[in-house]
Amino acid sequence: MTFNPDAAGWNPDTQAVRGGLDRTNFQETAEPVFLNSGFVYESAAAAERAFTGEDEPFVYSRYGNPSVATFQERLRLLEGTEACFATASGMSAVFTALGALLGAGDRVVAARSLFGSCFVILNEILPRWGVETVFVDGPDLDQWRAALSEPTTAVFFESPSNPMQEIVDIAAVSELAHAAGATVVVDNVFATPLLQRCGELGADVIVYSGTKHIDGQ
Repeated sequence: MTFNPDAAGWNPDTQAVRGGLDRTNFQETAEPVFLNSGFVYESAAAAERAFTGEDEPFVYSRYGNPSVATFQERLRLLEGTEACFATASGMSAVFTALGALLGAGDRVVAARSLFGSCFVILNEILPRWGVETVFVDGPDLDQWRAALSEPTTAVFFESPSNPMQEIVDIAAVSELAHAAGATVVVDNVFATPLLQRCGELGADVIVYSGTKHIDGQ
C-alpha cells in the first residue's frame, strides 16, 4: 500500500479521518472493509516471493490486510511513532508487547493499579515463564526509584489506569526506567493519542484496546 508522505503534518482531526487511506481503483470516499482471508498473485513465482518474505504483499488476513494496514497507519500518525502493529484484541497487544521483551530470568516492574486481565498477565502468567514481577504504587516515584535500582528489563503501567483512573508521571518514570536499562510499555487506552502522546513523554511501546475510546465508546 502507498500512504501519503505528508500525512504526518496534518491536523489530528484530518489524520483521524484520512490517515492511512489508500483508495482503490474505484475511488471510494471511505476506506473499504476487506473481509477476505487470502489473496491472489500474478504467478507462482510471485506467490513464492510473497510467502518467503522476499516481497511484502498481503498473504493472509490473519497477518494483515488493507483494512488492518489502514488502521495501523492511522494510529501511527496520531501517536507520532515510527510503526504500529495491530493484534486481535487489547489484551493480545499487552501480552505480545511484554512477551516480546521478557523471558526467563528477566524482571519487570509494574504499577499496581491495572486492568484486571493485565494484572493476571503480570502476576500469574509471566512468573510461570520465570519472569520476576515487582509491583509499585504508580504515583509514588520513590517506589519506582527503589524498584529500578536493580537490573530491570521492562516497566508496565496504565495512565490513567483502568478502572481506578490513577495517574502515573510518564516522563519521570520513563527517565528512571531508561537509566536502569528498561523498556517502557504504557497502556494509553483512556487518554488516546489525541490527549496524551506517550512516546513524546518517553514511552517506548504504547498499547491500546481498540474497543474503548479509539472506536468511539
